[in-house]
Amino acid sequence: MIFLKNRSLILTFVIALSFAFVFVSCDVRTKDKQADSSELKIDSTDVTTVQIIDSLFDFGQVKEGEIVEFNFRFKNTGTKALVVTNVAASCGCTVPEKPEQPIRPGETGFIKAKFDTDKRPGEAMKTVTVTSNAVPSFPELILKGKVLPKNAN
Repeated sequence: MIFLKNRSLILTFVIALSFAFVFVSCDVRTKDKQADSSELKIDSTDVTTVQIIDSLFDFGQVKEGEIVEFNFRFKNTGTKALVVTNVAASCGCTVPEKPEQPIRPGETGFIKAKFDTDKRPGEAMKTVTVTSNAVPSFPELILKGKVLPKNAN
């Protein structure tokens, strides 16, 4: 009988300890997410201006299966470092790459875009959206042209 009482007491203790651990773990994760999101916010004093040198690249006509690459140029015309935090393409066939380092005032930076034309014959217009600390913000960057079918002469 004593064994059963101790067993149920131990079981109760283990369950209570498990709930406490889960509760504390969830709270820590919430605090981590809050800290991460606050780090992504850009202070209004850290904004800069940008001059877009290239916002449209017309690649003309290419054969299906080719990779079209282009570096969209921009210049930091402000007094603070220009930080590109994210680049996103309008589809999975286009892969943009952002600069990893901040662009200093007066320097030129690049957003590289690669468009895979495989299985995409016809007119093409792909866009890249840029998120940064520039005000006004970047316009959409556009790759456009015509993809000729593989069997075209």
